[in-house]
Amino acid sequence: MIYDVAIIGAGASGLMVASKLQTKSISIIDSNSKIGLKILASGGGKCNVTNKNVTADNYLGDKEFIKKALANFTPKDLLKFLDKFQLELEVRKYGQYFCKKSAKDIVSIFERLTKHCHFFMGNKVLHVEFNDNFIIKTQNKTIKAKKLIVASGGISYTNIGASPVGYEIAKSFGHSIVTPAPALVGLTVQKDQFWMKTLSGISFNTSLRVEGKTLQSDLLFTHKGISGPVVLTGSLYWKKGKMSLDFLPNNDLKKLLDIKSKKQISSVLPLPKRFVLEFLKSIHVEDKSLNRLKQDEIEKLQVIKNYEFAPAGNFGFSKAEVTKGGVCTQEVNPLTFESKLKKNLYFIGEVLDVTGELGGYNFQWAFASAISLSKNI
Repeated sequence: MIYDVAIIGAGASGLMVASKLQTKSISIIDSNSKIGLKILASGGGKCNVTNKNVTADNYLGDKEFIKKALANFTPKDLLKFLDKFQLELEVRKYGQYFCKKSAKDIVSIFERLTKHCHFFMGNKVLHVEFNDNFIIKTQNKTIKAKKLIVASGGISYTNIGASPVGYEIAKSFGHSIVTPAPALVGLTVQKDQFWMKTLSGISFNTSLRVEGKTLQSDLLFTHKGISGPVVLTGSLYWKKGKMSLDFLPNNDLKKLLDIKSKKQISSVLPLPKRFVLEFLKSIHVEDKSLNRLKQDEIEKLQVIKNYEFAPAGNFGFSKAEVTKGGVCTQEVNPLTFESKLKKNLYFIGEVLDVTGELGGYNFQWAFASAISLSKNI
């Protein structure tokens, strides 16, 4: 049998495009035994499906390319789509939408919508070639199709079958790959910041400045370094260089440091005491009453509003939520998602060189790119 369409990847983008192609014969190939495993794993099992505020500025990649797909399928469009199936959602901090009950609810929607598809689960793709049709070879099967959609994602989440197969297919048809790297991942620290590792488990709101971006949300200290929403998003933009933290983003330090006061530094700074004590040690300032502070110590304390440092690295692909880099978008049609190098070959979702911030942006991209393709295939 020759299928109209073969889709490599049974994740968010692959399932969405399959659900929209009801009149075509479709095969879906995935190395996992079950569909939608990344949907099930995300958001603590509740899947942060989208965000109230989505623009191209929330993504790393070609802004014009991204804008076209996002305009085709907005967060409102996604919410309308999910509402048809009575999926209950809740809005949390920073405009994120989550499944109210479980991510299983959204996977069950796609199970219903893809009953017309022929699934080849537990089939690792070994090789793809073209001879009149696309020939997809797995360890168990050889599948033929007139059109091929690569929706295989990145190489993060190796424990649920992530692999570089999408990049390998793209390269075999002449595509360029922007070097993949871990993103939305915690950062390790240099020796001068080892004091941070003693604060494992402490979390509070901070502002992070990195590569011209200013981000504000929660920072989490870990035994490896730093994590939390602000750091995960910061890792998307970070290159090998410095970033800076404002540990008191909504406070005026001068007002807090009333030099006539007899209160201790640690009692006036609205931060966890354990953090303040370790921070003071790191800048060599004693936890003393404000009226005993010397001018040079007051100047040292200013760094709490602009703590500059260069991370040592990141926690790696095994801990990363997504992969940045991927198939070069200059070689893909921004309206149809068809390869400019090979007719009837398409790329959607995370396999492309488009990566969103933490907070539902990557699922929105997966769904939006799938809808754009489905309208034009």
